[in-house]
Amino acid sequence: MFDNLATAFSDAMSFYLVLHIAIGVFIGYIVGALPGLNRATAIALLIPFTFTMSPLAAISFLIGINKGGAAGAAVSAILMNVPGEPSAVVTTLDGYPMTRAGKSQKALKIALYASVVGDIVATIVLIALAEPLAKIAVTMGPMEVSAILIFAITFVAAISGRSFFKGVISGLFGLLLAASGLDAETGLPRLTFGFIELYNGIPLLAVAIGTLALSEVIVQIDHGWRGNYSHKALYLNSGTEADKRLSWREFKDLLPTMLRGSLVGIVIGILPGLGATLSSFLAYTWAKKASKTPERFGHGAPEGVAASESADNASVPASLVPVFAIGLPGSLSTALLMGAFMLHGLTPGPFLFRSDASLVYAIFLGMIFASAILLFVGMAGQGIFARVITMRDTIIIPVIIFLCIIGAYLEGGGMFGVYLMLLFAFVGYFMKKFDYSFVTFLVGYILGPMTELSLRQAIIISDANPMTLLEHPIAILFLVLAVFSAWRFSSMHMLELAGGKKLEVDPGREDNRPAAQ
Repeated sequence: MFDNLATAFSDAMSFYLVLHIAIGVFIGYIVGALPGLNRATAIALLIPFTFTMSPLAAISFLIGINKGGAAGAAVSAILMNVPGEPSAVVTTLDGYPMTRAGKSQKALKIALYASVVGDIVATIVLIALAEPLAKIAVTMGPMEVSAILIFAITFVAAISGRSFFKGVISGLFGLLLAASGLDAETGLPRLTFGFIELYNGIPLLAVAIGTLALSEVIVQIDHGWRGNYSHKALYLNSGTEADKRLSWREFKDLLPTMLRGSLVGIVIGILPGLGATLSSFLAYTWAKKASKTPERFGHGAPEGVAASESADNASVPASLVPVFAIGLPGSLSTALLMGAFMLHGLTPGPFLFRSDASLVYAIFLGMIFASAILLFVGMAGQGIFARVITMRDTIIIPVIIFLCIIGAYLEGGGMFGVYLMLLFAFVGYFMKKFDYSFVTFLVGYILGPMTELSLRQAIIISDANPMTLLEHPIAILFLVLAVFSAWRFSSMHMLELAGGKKLEVDPGREDNRPAAQ
């Protein structure tokens, strides 16, 4: 391995390669910061431009776009409550409240540093453990994946908001919508209502953009009509100087949260098909449970931003392990990267380490360079991006709507995706008005298809015999944890309901502590 690392280091230190990585990171960061667009679209559009590059430069350039897009998605999520990627949904929970409290620049710094920490930690771990981790991933079959996803769904109760029952209803609504499309086993249409466009299911991006981005635009317009509109420049200028920077002490306090998020991102990212959205969600839940002040989460807790962003970015290098080792894409972005591999004469899979080990390690080293470049790109652009919110709403709202329409059109199957986005914009607006958790709705929608597919695969493999579980101790472990998690969260909410306690947080208070009853 050390011989391959030496060769890879000499290849990765060339100015030609570093330049391509820097360009890729810059493009990815800008695309990620634009609401409605995403890194997968950018990778798909720019793959043809890599034909004249060397394989190492081409793959590193595209990975730079992937890494930059993952970090850049936090910008619009924090500043405008519009996630650039579905995985940035969790970042909006505390990032946007920090912006409203005048702490937008601090939130951007936390997101940037968490992204870099998560990415570097994950890449270093993968350099040392890529092949052993790939062997572990191969052993995780449908039984284990089903148990993990069922365990993840039970955490919906943890983010259900002030009303446990409304949160559960929202999650079940998301699971119901996730059932739309062709049945995975029989191939028959299900909940398509006669629309051929729904045979592939309801487009995720149309749902996410509608419920999160356009619904927030409708809320802002509604506030203006009701006469309680306040210019968003106040959010930027209302904070103190301490609110605009991140001190070394604050960074040290957040570092354990970043490391925990990185661990979640590595574990989830290496499992094919689970994705960055699940890792962000689980890392956020873990940070909330570990916090001494969990009531601050959802109202501007810096730990929430650090957890979600570190997990999101750690899953980027982790998702490449199954690509390099077993030839299986872990996400849409890595599926596109696999296409780029094959275009350049490389075959992802177990033979890649044997035939081109130095190339693999050169790519890993290039990913570390990309992390350093990402830090400089983010620091240079923070001041510019933080002042986006000072623009007049008559300018920024039409731009947001335009970008959302473009994103829904490209990723949602044409105008049908745009119509769905408009529909879910009003769904999201009324969910906010009546305090239904749109976060649990999206989590149910995202986890629903993955859980159904893996569960039905597990039933087929086991021939519907529950005794087969005895041969899968990892699946049993996660199912026991799921039962315990569901019992604990439900009992906590029942006790709250029986005691008549209600947690209220006044968003107008500067410290975001619970208001006195």
